[in-house]
Amino acid sequence: MWPTKFKTLPKHCLLLVLLHNSHRHIIEEMLSTTFPQVITHEKVLVDCEDDLKHLLKTMDALGEKLGPLLFQFGYFNKSMFKSGKDFLARLTPFLKKLPKNYMFASEIRNKYWLDARFADLLRENGVALALIDQSWVPRPWEMKTKFDLLTADFTYIRWLGDRKGIEEQTKTWEKTIVDRRPEMTHWVDLFREFVSRNMKIFAFANNHYAGHGPATVKLFWQLWDKTK
Repeated sequence: MWPTKFKTLPKHCLLLVLLHNSHRHIIEEMLSTTFPQVITHEKVLVDCEDDLKHLLKTMDALGEKLGPLLFQFGYFNKSMFKSGKDFLARLTPFLKKLPKNYMFASEIRNKYWLDARFADLLRENGVALALIDQSWVPRPWEMKTKFDLLTADFTYIRWLGDRKGIEEQTKTWEKTIVDRRPEMTHWVDLFREFVSRNMKIFAFANNHYAGHGPATVKLFWQLWDKTK
């Protein structure tokens, strides 16, 4: 049985730590998915109203099991956007048109764009800032003194790791390859801060993070239970 857990915490918080399988996160309690790349990578938010409507209509079939919907943007070079300001100019009108009865999260890979200005825009529109543990993006505990990481009434976590680096060591995802105990200790501390603020927490573990998604989830819960 996968070591996936669902816990209801004090003050009605929700802490959900799940296995992550590519673009779909499927569990008994809830399903979360990323937006199609036609929206985030190909059209990059331009003339994609019909694509958005089609996605939301499809997701509506899940009813109460529908979880957060993630805008996973790739890394943008200067041929696409000269600066983070230019990206925000594109993102702002799109976010304002989003329906309010869904949970949305946004992830960007341009590390210098992860700042208070970006977070404030997400907060104005009730969109969660996706917090990722990935090879070239600052970890949340390295940014939390610069701006408030929480931009919605839930937070969205992705443990991604270094895909290229770990695939040089293995492509068989059956055991831990990278010891993530130091990082997970930071995450547990951060999650406790989020819980104290009455946050719903959705966290997803990719095999590329440590070598085995279920083992990552198990390690998290071991540290969580140990530090109560």
